[in-house]
Amino acid sequence: MRNIIKIAAPIVVLVAAVGIVKMLGAAKEAPAKNDEKPRAVSLYVDPVRAENVRLTIRTQGEVRPKTEIDLVPQVSGRIVSMSDSFAAGAGFKPGETLIQIEDADYKLAVASAEARVAEAQVNLAKQLADARIKRKQWKDWVKDGEPTPLALNQPQVAEAQAKLRAAQADLSNAKLNLSRTAIKVPYSGRVLERDVSVGQYVSVGTKLGRVFATDKVEVRLPLTDEQLRELALPIGFVAKAGDAPVVKLKSTVGGLPHEWTGRIVRTHAAIDKQTRLIYAVAEVSDPYGAGAHQGMPLAVGLYVNAEIEGVIPQHAYVMPRDALRKQDQVYLIRDGKLQIHTVDILSTSDKLLYVRDGVKDGDKVVTAPVQAVYDGMPALPIMRTAKKDTTTDDGVQAAAARTDDSPSR
Repeated sequence: MRNIIKIAAPIVVLVAAVGIVKMLGAAKEAPAKNDEKPRAVSLYVDPVRAENVRLTIRTQGEVRPKTEIDLVPQVSGRIVSMSDSFAAGAGFKPGETLIQIEDADYKLAVASAEARVAEAQVNLAKQLADARIKRKQWKDWVKDGEPTPLALNQPQVAEAQAKLRAAQADLSNAKLNLSRTAIKVPYSGRVLERDVSVGQYVSVGTKLGRVFATDKVEVRLPLTDEQLRELALPIGFVAKAGDAPVVKLKSTVGGLPHEWTGRIVRTHAAIDKQTRLIYAVAEVSDPYGAGAHQGMPLAVGLYVNAEIEGVIPQHAYVMPRDALRKQDQVYLIRDGKLQIHTVDILSTSDKLLYVRDGVKDGDKVVTAPVQAVYDGMPALPIMRTAKKDTTTDDGVQAAAARTDDSPSR
């Protein structure tokens, strides 16, 4: 009996405890329901404006020399001297002797050719004298008939004249080779690389170095078909005097921003097979002189951003650049609720955003930072009353082609 009581007692206590807990839970009042609506968030907004704008095309390119050559000799010999201007990065003037090849052999060749010319001149004079004597003798001694050319020494004179011309040609060639021992370039330029040194023997065609002209440089700029239309440029365009579109080239050099001015002088006559883009060529005159910006030349090899003003007006919805969320979304407040809209971006600049559709004129677009956003969230628009007028913007830029040779939108 005691064992039964020991086993049953804990069970009875547990059942009693569970019953008491249920009774207390049933007696507790249910919590009151919270019917308060979500609180509206106050956000700064700006109005969307519908405008006709002329976009500025943005693209990129590398500065390249218009004229660039490998410097090679036309005669063989040992290099005996080299100008200080013939060093990587150094500049040179038109006609300056950059490399001097030993010319002793070529001077001897000139002297030998001059001797042959003198010999040929003496021989010609002798044959002309013989011809005059034979003609006089024919007139004095032979009264009848016409003399043959051989009787008047004409073949001998023609041969002497031909030998004189050949000797003179040899002399001209010897002098030309002598002049070629001085390696020169007929324009102002800079040295890209030097491949030889004093004392080295070079033969005809040996690469001495690489130089480029500094009168003009070019930048090849990739354009989409739409951008080409906005610029009103046909494929195969070649600029005439006064009708070359202006292009602004910008880059940061030495930690400072610089800007150079050039012109579109032509477009390629074919579409690039890999990128499917059309390339326009911008040209800048005297990039190391008058064309430099604050003393900074538009150096060959520099990567620059290019801006070209369009000529075809386009309809766009304009709003502050701060309105853009993610890649192609904006937040609007309509009827007290925040709406997330996807827009078709036409262009962006540092200050403004231009879209084709996705919004309408007069919409209130959110320009303030906001977190934890969801579509339909209660929101209260606050207009910026002291905002600076941004109707016009000098930095309007068209979205460029997404390639390795051009910037992304």
